[in-house]
Amino acid sequence: MWFAVFALFLTVLGAGWLTRLLPTARTTWMKPLLAFSGAYLFTLTVTHLLPEALQMLPGHEVGYFVLAGFFGQMVLEVFSQGVEHGHVHHHTEHAGRVPFLLLFSLVLHSFLEGSILIKTPAAGDVSQNFYAIVAGVALHHIPAAFALMAALLLRLGSFRRAMPYLLLFAAAGPAGIIVSNFVVLEQLLTGGLYAGLLGLVAGNFLHVSTTILFETSPDHSLNVRKMLATLAGLLLALAVDLV
Repeated sequence: MWFAVFALFLTVLGAGWLTRLLPTARTTWMKPLLAFSGAYLFTLTVTHLLPEALQMLPGHEVGYFVLAGFFGQMVLEVFSQGVEHGHVHHHTEHAGRVPFLLLFSLVLHSFLEGSILIKTPAAGDVSQNFYAIVAGVALHHIPAAFALMAALLLRLGSFRRAMPYLLLFAAAGPAGIIVSNFVVLEQLLTGGLYAGLLGLVAGNFLHVSTTILFETSPDHSLNVRKMLATLAGLLLALAVDLV
């Protein structure tokens, strides 16, 4: 479990630090990574998160949580402006001001993702694909952290001034892990609450991953690099069953 805490924290910090090495105005390198992470998240959601939630909470109740997660993510993206899937914004009309709504939506999204990562002796096999989900969340956070840091640098003009807000985003996923494993574990494991949480995050993942996959080929043209990256993400998620 502590591996996941440090992995998510360091992934966000590392991705944010990339803004010191790579130009934020050119993000073509991000497209294959987005295609890979989108395909990975979508496949993992369909083959694991949803079936696991349905096993724990039979019937149509899980569907309500999935819908809440999907459309809730749609609302969050009104405030985050698509940073979750790597949108780098270059407008400067709010220079000097911290984008608190954007930051809040990213932190909430990341906290929810971390909260489904339960791995303690008391939980048993409740999170059967713990490390596969950790990998998916970490991959998804790389473009998000880069885009967030690019927006902060544009508004605040200083890496030092932007760093505390990157740290807040980096801590959100680990905070979700710690809260679920040490604060509300007993409540989550009874009454179908964890199944509902899985459904909620599955809805989030479905919205984010399908948006990524559609945006990587908006004109429906064949891009070999993106197609190969998408196929690699699909195959890696399917390979989880063989490990």
